[in-house]
Amino acid sequence: MRILIVEDESLAVSRLQILLKDLINEYEIVGIAKSIEEAVKLINENEIDLGFFDIQIEDGISLTIFESTEVAFPVIFTTAYNDYAIRAFKYNSIDYLLKPISDEELQNALTKFENIWNKHDEPISTSIIDEMKQLLAGNFKERFSVRIGNKIEILKTDEVSFFYSYNKGTFAKTSNNRDMLLDSALELIYPLLNPKQFFKISRKHIVNINYIKDIYAYSNSRLKVNIANSGKEELIVSREKVKSFKDWLENN
Repeated sequence: MRILIVEDESLAVSRLQILLKDLINEYEIVGIAKSIEEAVKLINENEIDLGFFDIQIEDGISLTIFESTEVAFPVIFTTAYNDYAIRAFKYNSIDYLLKPISDEELQNALTKFENIWNKHDEPISTSIIDEMKQLLAGNFKERFSVRIGNKIEILKTDEVSFFYSYNKGTFAKTSNNRDMLLDSALELIYPLLNPKQFFKISRKHIVNINYIKDIYAYSNSRLKVNIANSGKEELIVSREKVKSFKDWLENN
């Protein structure tokens, strides 16, 4: 396995090398880049199977590398920041590791590389990279493109009263009572949304605070959220999320 490391902290590089030595039998580090320029040069000059990219390096955000050259290999991002938006990096064959990296988390990421990437072998989508850059800048998703027959409609995120899962599909319920089928799973949509506006109350539902009318006590110490156009869809706050949901309501 040929590995590229994009990291400007020598201690972090040493830590990663020690972990890789313990977890992988045969591998070669083709280079260690401390800057975007060095990384692009190494990518253009070498065949690479896997990359470890620190998100913030000495001359900018490593996502810029994707704009400068074709990255035809999977990337595991590393970061010292446990930011909400970083969760979105779980898209497709992208993963992330929070520093200091543990051997268990690294092993899980390597297993994902073996099980998923090797079966698809597709470059990382530029649209995903663009979305991650927006999230890092603190810009949450403002619209979705929704295919309806042969037509594509634009759905503004502010117009969604809640998101829900039904029969293996993910839907957005709009303020004008339309049910729009989305391409992504609920757990992938949630990190893209503004956490001040949206809350995932259960495995099946994400609600928009601007459309909540009432909240009622419900069985088994749970809560029921009333949104005007929820219809037969019961919006129940799971018991383990009741406290964080109340905190969210009070602080937003």
